[in-house]
Amino acid sequence: MEVKEILRNLREKNHLTQEQMAERINVTRQAVSRWETGMTQPNPELLKVLSREFGVSINTLLGSPQTLYCQCCGMPLTDDSMISHEHDGSFNEDYCKWCYGDGKFLMECTMDEMIEHCAQFLDEVNKGLPKPITREEYIAQMKMYFPQLKRWRKG
Repeated sequence: MEVKEILRNLREKNHLTQEQMAERINVTRQAVSRWETGMTQPNPELLKVLSREFGVSINTLLGSPQTLYCQCCGMPLTDDSMISHEHDGSFNEDYCKWCYGDGKFLMECTMDEMIEHCAQFLDEVNKGLPKPITREEYIAQMKMYFPQLKRWRKG
């Protein structure tokens, strides 16, 4: 779905006219109209306002152009209900709600401790795989993958 359709659907889902939506986010009705016709798109600051005001991630507002992954545990963030929030209620699209919330990490641990914690969910990881991986294989793969994640990156 394109940004223009997403914004129109968001407005209609909230039973707002273009004028009401404009007032709610402090822009002109013409700006909302231009977004919905695809003539323009909201700038990054307005995307943040729309995200906070309507409770949807910026990734969703942009038509989910990328798959988000938690930058702590590596889990795919497949819908907005999995994404963490900052203290002010805004989305933090870098982390899942199980690793980060209210402006802080929920588990104070080392990378190895996080890998061990995630290994508890190996049955979920193995669902749908033609050949399930063993705990040892999983841990070895995560020891190569985790250092690439934002929380564990050095420097």
